[in-house]
Amino acid sequence: MALRPLTVDAGVMMADWFLSADERGNTATGIDSHRDPREGPHAAWSTGNLVRPLVHGATYFAELLAAVQALRSGDHLFFTDWRGDPDERLAGPGTEVAAVLAAAAARGVVVRGLLWRSHLDRFRYHEHENRELGEQIQAAGGECLLDMRVRPGGSHHQKLAILRHPGRPERDVAYLGGIDLCHGRKDDHTHAGDDQPCPLGAAYGPRPAWHDVQVAVHGPAVRDLEITFRERWEDPAPLTRNPYRRWRDRTLRPTGPLPCPAPLPAPPPAGTDAVQVLRTFPFRRPGYRFAPDGERSIARAHLKALTRARHLIYLEDQYIWSPHVVQAFADALAARRWLRLIAVLPHHPDRDSALYNAPQLLARAQVMDLLCRAGGSRVAFYGIENHAGTPVYVHAKVTIIDDVWCTIGSDNLNLRSWTYDSEISCAVVDQTGSPDCLARRLRLMLCREHLDRDPGDDAALQDMSQAFDVLASSARQLQAWHDSGRRGRRPPGRLRPYVLPGLSRFTTTWAGAALRHMYDPDGRPPTLRGTDFF
Repeated sequence: MALRPLTVDAGVMMADWFLSADERGNTATGIDSHRDPREGPHAAWSTGNLVRPLVHGATYFAELLAAVQALRSGDHLFFTDWRGDPDERLAGPGTEVAAVLAAAAARGVVVRGLLWRSHLDRFRYHEHENRELGEQIQAAGGECLLDMRVRPGGSHHQKLAILRHPGRPERDVAYLGGIDLCHGRKDDHTHAGDDQPCPLGAAYGPRPAWHDVQVAVHGPAVRDLEITFRERWEDPAPLTRNPYRRWRDRTLRPTGPLPCPAPLPAPPPAGTDAVQVLRTFPFRRPGYRFAPDGERSIARAHLKALTRARHLIYLEDQYIWSPHVVQAFADALAARRWLRLIAVLPHHPDRDSALYNAPQLLARAQVMDLLCRAGGSRVAFYGIENHAGTPVYVHAKVTIIDDVWCTIGSDNLNLRSWTYDSEISCAVVDQTGSPDCLARRLRLMLCREHLDRDPGDDAALQDMSQAFDVLASSARQLQAWHDSGRRGRRPPGRLRPYVLPGLSRFTTTWAGAALRHMYDPDGRPPTLRGTDFF
């Protein structure tokens, strides 16, 4: 069933798809306090934006490098990251992340960074890398904080970079999505992997291929994204509860961290995209000044948009784990007999550890069962492989509904991302109602790559129901080729049906407890835990 062009009033459409300021559920944030009255009394979004998809780390890194190198003295560069490897090359030699950011600070750019302080390296995290990146930026005159204002076992998972140009606001841009400034991310459409790999499970080989998505945002929404950064930067809570680390921070900064410069006005309009900035902040004590009870607008935005789904839900996600989260998708499938769902996920977990993998596989089994019971043959799960037949690790976090509404960000479809860690994403709808919108263009771009099609070769993909069938046919052909022992010419396409390995009853028992308490914890206020409310 093809999607008809939207004919409703644009203002009504925005309110139907986006959260209102009240629906965001966080009156302490300043993100909705500066709206243009013409956008409505309860608007919690901005209009006049241009949002461009940047598929693959190599694409994003090349653009980020050029944008940072073009910054002048007095310009602003703010960024947050889960992991930053100082030696990761954005392009060739001499473009290491630390060198590029330190060079910007040295020539007078105001550089402010917030890096997750990270768990210990012995648990395969990146405490040392984040600290070293921060120290190199500070040595050059910037300021980079190691932020551990999270719940126990939680993280700051936001990946955000904001570039502001006083006197040249038309150049302002913000980048957000799933791509960290670290090893393993600089892959491209060939999926040959980063030449500075990040080790994953053995199934992914010595140079793991990596699929990811970032977006570039131009226009007034840049200010909304900057507010998210400033709220975290200016939060008065100590950066850590660890007494030794607090002492070390005071030793390094006797007068405290440098402030951010005064905020700039919003950039001028750049396009026809309406953008709503969405976040997750957990409930914790003491709470964040800008979110005393946390914020779960990422969850709430998905739940609202799913009530409007009629044709196709297209997902790419690293961790589709939680039945609490996926229940809303299952309800939409059960309520609308024409609705279909495509989910692109990693073929395998990212580690070779039964202790680590079993909870993920159990959660995946629960989610697949829930969705298949609701949608039957209208639900499809795929993994990606490159042309050598090596699995590609899917790290993208994309939701597209009916080629109208989409989100791209750092959040996965689980309780951890919707309630426990800090996350940031943006929802985008074309304010003119044009069918040629970001949601559709992004879906077609991703599907063409997965089918090995050239740009523009999407006649059979425009209709969402037909696209579902085209992807299913391609995946069946590739799987049949593998099942035949790879005889004959490899068929085009990179998708194969996702097959879940079996788990014993004993494994299911212990993995369920680990999933609830360690891997997918609930960060909502106590009154909401165990409910369907976010």
